[in-house]
This record gives sequence, structure tokens and C-alpha cells, in this order.
Amino acid sequence: MELEIVSLAERPEVLDAIWAMPHLWPKFMQQDPVSDLGYAWMVAQAPEYVSVALDGDGRVVARSFSVPFALGAEGRDGALPDRGWDQVLMWAMEDWRDGRAPDTMSAIEIAVARDLLGKGLSGRMLAAMREHARERGFAEVVAPVRPNGKHLEPHTPMAEYAARTRPEDGLPQDPWLRVHVRAGGVIDSVAATSMTISGSVERWREWTGLPFDTDGPVEVPFALVPVRCEASHGYAVYVEPNVWVRHRV
Repeated sequence: MELEIVSLAERPEVLDAIWAMPHLWPKFMQQDPVSDLGYAWMVAQAPEYVSVALDGDGRVVARSFSVPFALGAEGRDGALPDRGWDQVLMWAMEDWRDGRAPDTMSAIEIAVARDLLGKGLSGRMLAAMREHARERGFAEVVAPVRPNGKHLEPHTPMAEYAARTRPEDGLPQDPWLRVHVRAGGVIDSVAATSMTISGSVERWREWTGLPFDTDGPVEVPFALVPVRCEASHGYAVYVEPNVWVRHRV
């Protein structure tokens, strides 16, 4: 497929099309408060780290978001955080506010238009992200990866799931982790509390169409682990684990 991959800084007029691109994110995954802050910040303050893939007709068929941040800053010391996705976005915004020079680039999202899934576009966007990091002088891209097969096994510990490999080639069993490793990434660790989404049981019913009327774990479609429901107290909380992958570029 003919593709042109450009940054939002180069083509600011595609912003509305970025948001309008049909994707697979379920409604509950769009309720993280850090996400609300982070996406607005990336678009306004770091558009050169937002990329889109345009097909031959100029249609947005994939998008990616990434952020520069200082992994080696005091108190961080190069350790990838347990709070994964949420933490790296907060660090990026703090570093920009404080004028701290970044030393690492983190992936935030790679998404492909629904009708083009399975066509290799995610791998091409990852390759473009790695190249972008290299051009900007970063030695490493890190990624809090959301394994795309994990939702089929919500009760399997993430460390166990991420460690599975295929007997024929030793690559990860999970398709999205496999794309990262094929691209040169190395699985580093589990970000056990990468994203936290909480809300009233009424909100969770609205987001998922499920009753949320009993205390205990609730299996929600596309959630990587069960949502913890405290119906007797009126709320539920989802704490999503991700898998940190490091890419030397």
C-alpha cells in the first residue's frame, strides 16, 4: 500500500481526521484522566511527535503518538516505571514544563483504521517511530505495550502471558509483542499499574453495557484484566498492566 507518513507539525490540517479515524478502542479505555490531559498536551505542545499515515487518496489510515522525556532524571535513574503509560505521559509533561532536556522517547499509541487491520500498518508506524527517534538523536525508544491478545485471557498474569513464545521461532506468542520484537525490541518488564480507570458503577454500566451490580471481579470485553467492582460502595476500578519493551535505535 502506498503510504505517506507525516507529522502533525507538518500537516496540522489533518487533526480532525486523526480523531475521526475509526479505531478499536472500547469506550471504557477512553476514560483515563491522564489521557484527557496527555492527548491535548501532545497535540498542542509536541505535534512533531504525532504522526499519521496517509494513503494515496490522502485518507488517514493510521496514527501514532509518542513523547520525549528524561528517563535519566534524578529520581528516575533509567528505571521504567510500574505506572507505565500514565507515568511516562506525566513525566513528559513535567519535563516540558520544567525545561528538562529529554533523553528518551516513549511510544504512547499506534492505531490503525479498522478496515485495514492485519495489513502490516502497525509495523510500518513502529518503524517510522524508531526512525523519528534516531533522527532526533535519541538512542532508545521505550513502549508500554498493550498486548492485543491478552484480553482473551483476563485471568492470566501478564508476566506469564508476555513470556510465552512460539516453538517454531522463539518469538512472542502475542501478535503485537511479536511485531515489537521483530523490529528489534527487547521485552524489559511488566508495568503492573500502567493505566488506572475508575468510575461509579453507573458510569461503568454506561461504558460497557454490563450490570456492575455485584462485588467482585467483572470480565469486560477488551479489558486485559478483570475490573474490580465494589457495587456495595458504588464504584469500580480497572488497573491495566502493560509490557515495557525497549528499542535501541
